Parts: sequence; C-alpha cells; structure tokens
Amino acid sequence: MEQFLLKLLIFLAAAVIAVPLARKCKLGSVLGYLIAGIIIGPFGLALIDDIEAVMHFTEFGVVMMLFLVGLELKPSLLWQMRTPILGVGGTQVMLTFAAIGLACAVFLPWQQAVAIGLILALSSTAIVLQTLREKGLMNTSPGKSVFSVLLFQDLAVIPILAILPLLATAAVHVDAHHSSGLFDVTTLPGYLRLIVVLLAIGLIYVVGKYGSRPLFRAIAASRVREVFVAAALTLIIGISLLMTAVGLSPALGTFIAGVVLADSEYRHELESDIEPFKGLLLGIFFISIGASLNFTLIHEQLWQIVGLVAALIIIKAIALFAIARIFKMPGTERLLFAVALAQGGEFAFVLFQFAKVNEVLPQSLTETLVSVVAISMFLAPLLFLLYDWLIAPHLQEAGTERQADDIENGGRSVILAGFGRLGTDIGRLLISAGIKPVILDHNEANVDILRRFGFEVYYGDVTRLDLLESAGAAEAELIIITLGDHEKSVELVKLVQKHYPQLKIAVNAVDRRAAFELMDLGVTTIRRETFGTALTLGQDALQLLGFDPYEAYKIRRLFRKKDKDSMPDLYRIHRQDEDKYISLYQQHNANLAELMTKDREIDMVELDKAWTAANPET
Repeated sequence: MEQFLLKLLIFLAAAVIAVPLARKCKLGSVLGYLIAGIIIGPFGLALIDDIEAVMHFTEFGVVMMLFLVGLELKPSLLWQMRTPILGVGGTQVMLTFAAIGLACAVFLPWQQAVAIGLILALSSTAIVLQTLREKGLMNTSPGKSVFSVLLFQDLAVIPILAILPLLATAAVHVDAHHSSGLFDVTTLPGYLRLIVVLLAIGLIYVVGKYGSRPLFRAIAASRVREVFVAAALTLIIGISLLMTAVGLSPALGTFIAGVVLADSEYRHELESDIEPFKGLLLGIFFISIGASLNFTLIHEQLWQIVGLVAALIIIKAIALFAIARIFKMPGTERLLFAVALAQGGEFAFVLFQFAKVNEVLPQSLTETLVSVVAISMFLAPLLFLLYDWLIAPHLQEAGTERQADDIENGGRSVILAGFGRLGTDIGRLLISAGIKPVILDHNEANVDILRRFGFEVYYGDVTRLDLLESAGAAEAELIIITLGDHEKSVELVKLVQKHYPQLKIAVNAVDRRAAFELMDLGVTTIRRETFGTALTLGQDALQLLGFDPYEAYKIRRLFRKKDKDSMPDLYRIHRQDEDKYISLYQQHNANLAELMTKDREIDMVELDKAWTAANPET
C-alpha cells in the first residue's frame, strides 16, 4: 500500500509541477506530461519502475475519453459524418498501411511488413484530441476531419487484432492467445465469434438505450452524487470488461455507449462526473509514455531509430497530404491535417505486444518499433507548435483566404461590423425599424449561411481601411461593433477614431474589464454582451418565484441603472489598487442590496423616483 501511494504521489507531483510550467512556456499540457515522465522515469531520476503495469492501468483514461467523445456525438450527427469517417478515415488507413508496408517489405518478410504497416497506420487519439481541444480546433473543419480519421482508426483496431495472428511466422502456442479472465473467445469457431461480438454490441445498445435511463433516474432521485459517479464508472468498467472478453477494443465499446447515451437527459451529468477521472488518468498515461522511453536502446540504435522516426513521420505526412488533396480539403487545412496525424498511436503498444506474443514479430524488432512510436508521440505536440510558429503564418501571408467582397451599396448611415449571434439580432432590429445597415463579417461560413436567409452581408476584414472606405465610413453616422474578438474590436475603434473622427461608435464588450479598456479609448456607448440577457433571465426568475411582474421589471430596471452608475467609479480605480477596486465593488453591491430592500418597503411613487424619463432603460 505504501509503495502504491508513493508512486501515486510521484506521478501527481510531477504533473502538478511540469504541466503549469509547460503551459506557461506555451508548450501544451501533453508535452508537459511527457517531459515529466522522462524526468521521473528509469532513465531520469528513476523515481518509478514497472512502467508497463502503470500504462495498462492508465490506458483506461483513453477508454473514458472515447466515452466522453461519444456523449458529444448524437447518432444523427454520427450518421451525417459517415462519409468522412468511412471515406477519409478508410482511405487514410489503407494508403498509409500500403506506403509503410511497401517500405518495410524491402527489408523484412512480407508478413512482418504487413503487420508493421497496419500498426503504424494508426495515430494517437489521446494526444491529438487533447491538443485539438486545447487549441480550440475540435469544431473546425480540419478538426472534424482529423476526428473522423481517428474514429475510423479506433474501429480498425478490431480487424487488425483479427488479422495479426494469421501473419504468424511460427507455430502459435496454445497459451499465447489473448484471452480474458472470463473466457477465451479465440477458442470458438469463426461464426460463433462473430455472433458473440454482435450480441455484445447489441447488449451495449439495449442497456444504454433502455436500461440506463431508469437506473440513472432512480439514482438521481436519491440525491447522492457519489452514487451517480459510481454508477457511471460501473457502466464504463462493465463495458470495457465485456469488450475485452469478446476480443474487441474497450475504447470502441465505451464510444458506442457514449453515442447511445448522447440523447439521454443525464448526458451532462455523466460528462461532469467522469471528466476529472478521464483527465487524471490521461495525464498519468502521458507521463507513463514519457517514462517508457528506453534511452539505453535509443543510445545503442540512435541513428537507426532517428531514421525510422523521421521516415514514419514523413511517410505518414505525405500520405495524409495526398488524402487531403484527394478529398479537396482547402489548402490552408491540408498541412494541419498532415501534421496532426503523422505520429504513431497508443494502440501500437498493445498491438506490438500482441504481435510479439503471436510470434508475428521478433522481440528485438518490437522493442525498437515501440521506441520509434513513443518518440513520434513525444514529437507530436512539438509538430503542432512548429506548425503554429512556422507554417500557419506563411499560409496566411500567401493570400489563400477568400478575397473581401466588393461592396455595391455603401454610403448608408450605419455600418454593422460583425454579424454573429449578437450582430444578427441587432441587424434584424435595425432593419425592422427601417434602417438598412452595411453589414460586414469575417466568418466565411457564417456569411454564406446568412445570405441564404436573405441578409445582405459582405465578407471581409473590417479592420482594413480600404474595406471601411468602400463601406462608406466617410459618410456614415454610426458604426456598431459586435466582433467576437476583443483585440479586433479595440483595433477597429482606434482605426475609426484616427480616420473617421465624425463616426459615432457603439461597441459590445465581453466583460467589465474589456469595457474598461474601451473606456480608455474614450468610447461611451458600450454594452456587455451577456449583461442584458442575464437581467432579463433574472426578471423571469423573480416572476417564477412569485414576484409581481411589474415589480420584477422595476427591480431589473433599477439594477441596470445602478450598475451603469457604478461603472465610472470602478473605472477610475481599476488599475490603481486591486484591493480598493474589490472593496468598492463589494460596497456597490451592498448598497444596491440595501436599496432594493428599502424600495420594496416604500410606495410605488417613491420607487419610480429611482428612474427618470431623462434616463430611459439602457
């Protein structure tokens, strides 16, 4: 017990120290975990041993991650993605397998070349998805393409496990089968194995669709959160054991369960309960990968391993770039797609071990290839960084993005910069009042969609002086800025003040701090973008609690006015003394609460004195 707690302490301490430092250096959390693993591993400070046992345990983090990914994908959405999953994903696995297999066939027997090609065609689901999420790329077009490939690769593990024993170059021992603790599925005839697999998948669907909801409903009614957490973990562990028993990937089973439960009313509860376990186990998994690097072997075979790592990354990157061209991905996305998937994957550790046990590959070769995969995974976050630093800026400079639209109907009184969620509602309001603004937006997909709905929207970067000029900024009276990027908003305000001083400015701010920065520039008409919604929802909440509708409305109105009145006082000291700022903020809140209490006790006339006709609701 003491040894277990000591190892756990070392792993957690390494993560706590290394990850914040890595994030501070803009290296990403995954690279921080890998570096921490090298430092505490056998070839660093030698604080931990038996890395393989730890890795088997922490692979459960990958299983949890696939479950959470499944929860985010409703069956209808998954069906919509069938073409990229089967098309892009299937082509990637086959083309990469062929390229690596042919290269290996020059030096190795064809059976070994096939095995290595199949295994190295896979990429790291854990590292790539974690990095894409940190960079906010998961919901972008290249992010979805990468995810489709990773999902197909996880599915491909099943046939790979079935194919590898057929490639054995020597007699396979009876005790060498990959069996579970329940029963050995490999002893069954082929047709029975298929039936067992289909029954297992069907059981997951039935339990997820029909059995889990009454269970979770009963547990939720008990209002004991730890029981709900235990039930969620029981579901994942049970599915993992079932998949292992029938010879399938546990990650695939939990992914299917996640997709089935994506429509469940308990989806968000499951996500919030499992996320901490997933993050912790994934972190330890990455640490164990860093610790598993065999530096003695790497030193002995340095140039061979360096050459193999370079060959693996280059071959996969070329194949991926070719696939991106085949499926007509935009030029700016192709290199990111190639860089994201050019490494080996965590399933390679399992598959190489499986190939060694089934005597498909010799031990000396698997040890070398495991080191190659581990190093390629270590390099994956670095490749993302190199892409961000060296490649992405050149792609932007190359002018590959869509050209700005020619504005045919400029010269109107209002320019609306940004037509997202907030800008769309403001535009509709102005149009309904008979004011037709010149609408500019820099989101390509958003412009195309809004045009289909009948809006006259022009594409272009509104911080460009020539676009502002063609939009009629010299003759306009007002520019309304509703950009989602605060830095862009500040840049646009400065540009307008310099070149079009007659132009009135109204701008949204993401929060109070952003409003203060805009006030530094002399802007007076500023609205925090979620503040009005919060007050409206608060008014609705008061009515639901039994407040008179007009009383709830007056409370909302008074709160808005007092908050607006407090802004100049808070603005004056927000940079001088943080403690004084916090104290004044608390004082304003206390005064407001006291005023609300008094106003509810006095008559209607006195309450209405808090608001004047000269100050309409703002």
